[in-house]
Amino acid sequence: MKHLLPEGWPRPKGYSNAVSVKSGRTIYIAGLIGWNEDEEFESDRLTDQFRKTLENIVTVLKTDNAGPEHIVRMTWYITDKQEYLDNLKEIGAIYREVIGKNFPAMACVEVSALMEDRAKIEIETTAVIEP
Repeated sequence: MKHLLPEGWPRPKGYSNAVSVKSGRTIYIAGLIGWNEDEEFESDRLTDQFRKTLENIVTVLKTDNAGPEHIVRMTWYITDKQEYLDNLKEIGAIYREVIGKNFPAMACVEVSALMEDRAKIEIETTAVIEP
């Protein structure tokens, strides 16, 4: 995997503008949310749901012998931009704790609602395991 940074562009903080992969097995993960394996929310805090969402992503990756280091793209859907911005430092710390120092191409979009009423964040993920 190669992170692409055009000459003269500032390095993004916490993500990559683009990621290039020559070949490999691809895993596409649907939008996951921050509930447990029984589809129950343990918290209504964005940061708690964010942690659980990332843990759910890692759990799915493990079922195909992959890990967070294989993530090349993420799209985050959040229901409250201000709550996200107010908790950015904690969100960054949680991300590094669960995912590590892998910074894939990312987008973060505020939406009016998610399909599960209590969900505050949903993340779609693509991972590539290079040979």
